[in-house]
Amino acid sequence: MAGPASIEPTPIDVGAVAKPDFAVAPDLARLFADRVARFETLAPGHPLDAYLRFLAGIARAQHDVAADLPEPKLPAGDALDRAFEFGMPPIDRARFDVDEAAHATLERLVAAVATLPMPEQAAAARRRIADGDRAFRERLLVDVIETATSLETLAEHVFAAAALQVHFARLASRLDVARLQSVGVGACPACGGPPVASLVVGWSSAHGSRYVACSLCGTLWNHVRIKCVACDATDKISYHALSEDGETLADAQGEAPTGRARKDEATAKAECCDACGLYLKIFHQHLDPAMDPVADDVATLGLDLKVREAGWARAAFNPYLLGY
Repeated sequence: MAGPASIEPTPIDVGAVAKPDFAVAPDLARLFADRVARFETLAPGHPLDAYLRFLAGIARAQHDVAADLPEPKLPAGDALDRAFEFGMPPIDRARFDVDEAAHATLERLVAAVATLPMPEQAAAARRRIADGDRAFRERLLVDVIETATSLETLAEHVFAAAALQVHFARLASRLDVARLQSVGVGACPACGGPPVASLVVGWSSAHGSRYVACSLCGTLWNHVRIKCVACDATDKISYHALSEDGETLADAQGEAPTGRARKDEATAKAECCDACGLYLKIFHQHLDPAMDPVADDVATLGLDLKVREAGWARAAFNPYLLGY
């Protein structure tokens, strides 16, 4: 399994000007495998140890089932052309078609996690999906896409969301990524989904650039730093991180467009916007290449709690943090 330890650093020409691609498609060979490794790294000694290990098991199942599924149904060529021409998401989640590949993904994923240690509530939810008929599973997938989540089906939605991440990542990986363009503020250019977090990357071709990660399909899209992902405001932005003891919220200014952060700088911050009252996390992946937008978002739940206490609301969506 490929993991962060296998990444070889690429020499950076500090005199070159980074020209980042607008969008980066999900790499199915690494997306979930690297997430497994990150969850497993974050879990030991963490207050959410058991949950992070459970999510590592989910990510491992995602990686395993993604390798052998029916071909997902992409929109017809003319529909894709219209989407690219008019700046619409080419695999628009609002037009989600629960095809054979989507059904197979959910069925195989719940089978793959059958032996995974989990709370009884989650185990019961897994059994209900496994034993449910096709119509039940289809309603569940559609509800997750439409974020029609209820407390009664919260556990089922975790498994369904994991299956949808695989399905939409497979769809997004088949797009002509060079044709992707902005489809609206805070929306994924591939599927129209909401962000989970943003990353300051250390890639040789885009060192110090910021990318927003889609919570659904895993596509990354370039976004200006010191600019609200939710409303595009630039003049009422502040950055906050947890204090060293993790008990208070501290100012974490110093977001430089060049990405040349101090080595002692917090790798996880909340970019807070007073124009819209929302925040999105920004992870300094160029300081810690193993950081993953989904895994690190869960592991930094303490930051969310403190930022929410300070009056900002979450602009991100993470199916593994529903209820928080």
